[in-house]
Amino acid sequence: MNQSDANRLEEYRKKGVKRIKLAITDMDGVLRGKYVSLDKFETLIKNFGGFCDNVFGWDVEDLLYNNGTTFTGWHTAFPDAKYRIDANTERWLPDENLPFFLADFFNQDKQLNDHPVCPRTTFKRVLTQLDRMGFTANLAFEYEFFLFNETPQSVREKNYQNLEPLTPGMFGYSIIRNSTYSDLFNEFMDYCLDMDIPLEGLHCETGPGVWEAAIEYDEALKAVDRASLFKTFSKVFFQKRGILATFMARWNLTLPGQSGHIHQSLIDKKTGRNIFYSDSDPYCMSETMKSYVAGQVKYLKPFLALAAPTINSYTRLVKGFWAPTASTWGVENRTTALRVIPGSEKSQRVEFRLGAADANPYLAATAVLAAGMLGIQENLKLDEPIKGSAYEVQDQLPKELQLPTSLRDSIVNLENSKEAPQVFGKEFVEHFISTRKWEVSEYDKAITDWQLKRYFEII
Repeated sequence: MNQSDANRLEEYRKKGVKRIKLAITDMDGVLRGKYVSLDKFETLIKNFGGFCDNVFGWDVEDLLYNNGTTFTGWHTAFPDAKYRIDANTERWLPDENLPFFLADFFNQDKQLNDHPVCPRTTFKRVLTQLDRMGFTANLAFEYEFFLFNETPQSVREKNYQNLEPLTPGMFGYSIIRNSTYSDLFNEFMDYCLDMDIPLEGLHCETGPGVWEAAIEYDEALKAVDRASLFKTFSKVFFQKRGILATFMARWNLTLPGQSGHIHQSLIDKKTGRNIFYSDSDPYCMSETMKSYVAGQVKYLKPFLALAAPTINSYTRLVKGFWAPTASTWGVENRTTALRVIPGSEKSQRVEFRLGAADANPYLAATAVLAAGMLGIQENLKLDEPIKGSAYEVQDQLPKELQLPTSLRDSIVNLENSKEAPQVFGKEFVEHFISTRKWEVSEYDKAITDWQLKRYFEII
């Protein structure tokens, strides 16, 4: 145990802390965790702990995969996976007054601080590849989520029908709504600030009871940790107040879907400068940025399942509903999959608009960074941007840029990608594909309201 950890323990004891809470993220982005005593916490930070690896062997309803998944299952007898607490993720839970940590799985047998299928460590593998290229990344997430005057019990009693939204009507950016509910808005923003998830902005989106939150940008891993914690603890915040939040990609086919956009920029490790910026380009795009965006245009289709991982994800990717339907790019164009936002050296960035709110933040970020990284490595050249509505020109685009309309087709694209195992790891790709095939097979069994029941609260 290093001195920093020793000091942390001493501080906890002085404050009368009796326990801490820790969590890992599963394949679907659900945080799984537990409380441990302070004495147990001391042993964990000195060494490591064990967490049953069934968290990678079951779905969002805790049903074990029985479709031939090889990484874990009855055939492996569900051993403990070794994990270490990441001390850098410490934050205080404001309504419990105790510390919370995220944990990393690692592969003890190979003596590597890694794990073949853990989403957080898979993301870190891509960050390591970027680091070898001399780059770090800054990311910022935006989430839309619907709020209802419901509880986990009431939505089930109502069979997810005739739900009462927190507020009625289409009130995008409404000052009436956020002023009437100013106490709730401000309390929520303060809660996020206390959780070290600072919000740059929070407003009503268009739709009954829908809000949009923009999380402040940060270094990549911290930004994705914040996104993951935001999804879980905003649900906690609202459920404690008799309100239910959903991050489904689309809960009602008459309303727009819920996005999970990711803003990205790359930083030169040596200079600390944003390498996307160039003052000699009409759109302030450096050659590196052009190759990065070209990589995303090329690889977002084969990697899409990581950013659109559920059956419901594809109900959002519909023309005219504020979601892209082809792998396209444009400048300040909200109909394209990739929106380049010209600005200063500090603000030059690209926004990934394909992602939905239901995606696992670690895997969505893994997909976009890996796609851009491949574009730089291959020195890809960028075609001209789409001007005007991308929906209008979609039919003229080549087949390789047409996005799939189902998870089933996305799985095939990922299976056929020779690059995916190289950047994500062979074991991860095989396991992830198995879990998505399971998702499709479970849907194939359903005859009523399957998506609402499966994803409404948990995803």
